[in-house]
Amino acid sequence: MLEKIRKKAQVILNALGSPESELSIVVVGDSEIASLNSEYLHRKGPTNVIAFPMQEGEFSGVNPGLLGDVVISIDTAEKESKVAGIDIEERFDELLVHGILHLFGYDHVSDEGEAQLMEEKSHELLILLRKDGGNEWLD
Repeated sequence: MLEKIRKKAQVILNALGSPESELSIVVVGDSEIASLNSEYLHRKGPTNVIAFPMQEGEFSGVNPGLLGDVVISIDTAEKESKVAGIDIEERFDELLVHGILHLFGYDHVSDEGEAQLMEEKSHELLILLRKDGGNEWLD
């Protein structure tokens, strides 16, 4: 499973023109992501994905190759996949792409045009991931 996630992240980084960039992907449960959501975003309860970009803020130039962290709640991903009628890997991939795009500065909250751009890029990257492999990551 871990190798499959690493490979998917590399496909995304390659497609975004940053094959040598580094990031961490942390898979947690709802209680852990709820704590992060409260502490860093001042929001209550669990969420599906949180991105912590390292290329913003006071120390952004310390390591230009380090993009940041993507934290995904597997509990929320599983719930959302059931509601959407898709398998867990497909929902996980959507969240992985979404989180990585945030590390690259994409923002769907503050600007409708930017949200559309992020949606288009997400779609493009998900197509690439589908071409890259099957659904055996949970084996």
